[in-house]
Amino acid sequence: MAENKRENFGGRFAIIMAMAGSAIGLGNIWRFPYLAGEHGGAAFILVYILSSVFLSLPIFLSESIIGRRSKSNTYGAMKKLAPGTRWKWLSIITILAPLIIVSYYSVVGGWSIEYLVKSLTFGFNSVPKEEITSLFSEFISRPYAPILFHTIFLGTTAIILTAGVKSGIEKFSNWSVPVLFLLILAILLYSLTLPGAMGGVIYMAKPDFSKITSKVILAAMGQSFYSLSLGVGTILVYSSYVSKKENLLVSGLGTAAFDLMFALMAGFAVMTAVFSAGVTPGAGPGLIFESLPYVFATMGESAPVLSGIIATVFFVTILISALTSAVSLMEVGVAYLIEEMKMKRKWATFTTFIGTWTLGCFCSLSFGPLGGIQFFGKTIFGFCDWISSNFLMALGALLFSLFVGWKMKKSDVYDEFTNGGTLKVNVRCFKPVYFLIRYIAPIVILIIFLSGILL
Repeated sequence: MAENKRENFGGRFAIIMAMAGSAIGLGNIWRFPYLAGEHGGAAFILVYILSSVFLSLPIFLSESIIGRRSKSNTYGAMKKLAPGTRWKWLSIITILAPLIIVSYYSVVGGWSIEYLVKSLTFGFNSVPKEEITSLFSEFISRPYAPILFHTIFLGTTAIILTAGVKSGIEKFSNWSVPVLFLLILAILLYSLTLPGAMGGVIYMAKPDFSKITSKVILAAMGQSFYSLSLGVGTILVYSSYVSKKENLLVSGLGTAAFDLMFALMAGFAVMTAVFSAGVTPGAGPGLIFESLPYVFATMGESAPVLSGIIATVFFVTILISALTSAVSLMEVGVAYLIEEMKMKRKWATFTTFIGTWTLGCFCSLSFGPLGGIQFFGKTIFGFCDWISSNFLMALGALLFSLFVGWKMKKSDVYDEFTNGGTLKVNVRCFKPVYFLIRYIAPIVILIIFLSGILL
């Protein structure tokens, strides 16, 4: 695709909404609350915030600089900025990683559709409370229904992408992200009114510094990577659709702020409800699909209609947030096929859909008929999550930070970051940001990567 035919986002609002949509996803509303619950609440949040500012933001800016400088997909970016080198082959990692992630991610997105249907039909009110948590394991072990919902979720993602950058990604992000904030705010405000909710507020807001261990630090840093979609090329590809007039630092800060705000709102909303129902905060990945339905069932005993409404709002929020991230993850593969394989967008999207749908089916079936197939002691779903979260994302982030810090000319990085020296604030910020990209980020990423191997 010629550069002059390449679509661009319509302006700063569209850029921040698209990138925030990429960042705001299941990582915020599914992963963040249960990780905070498992790792001490406020102690985890404190490390998470510091990691987002001093580690994740510089890596985010690295991807942004590569993307806008090259105006290309991850593979094409390395070909343009480092011609004749092996960097283009290393970039294959950042094409495979998001496709693996979206494969199992869409399975979880499918679960949210099933639970949305249950909410709309007041399904949680008709089941005895003690049986609520078993509904989840019962559902995911079925061979057909989870695959059907996985197909619906991934198909919706593909339809959005088929419409293109401005008519698909931008339009979807422009309305979905504001709606997400309104929905999570409504849930948060309601959760704060529940009896016993203050226990959740204290857990999430009052840090116990004795809880900050090496395990908590690594989990918080890994979550900040996961939440901002770093190391998988999504930010690079989205930045390639950003005009040369835009301020990358402002876009990065805006995205990080929206992501952090949403994660905290989701964390407080979920944890206050969990404490109100007397459920353990360290319930793990099943927190929103096992523990929260128990909360809704408890509410349903006294207020069945209100319980159904709150449950519906909650699972609509999960579904939309999952879609915004899935769109950005899938676009990495679509952009590669369009620009490198010269496919039309609709065929590139269809090809990506078929590949990710197939792997997603295997991931879904790993909770049932294929549960006996394991890699390194993990199911297919668990292995895909583990290898992408602990290895591929870290390798991708390391690749981007090393490329900007050591391979690209410093003058080119400066030119892109400061818009040719015209942005005074960016000029003042360049030295510390460049130092973080060049030295701090690679060292910390290596520590996270090695911990994924050794721990």
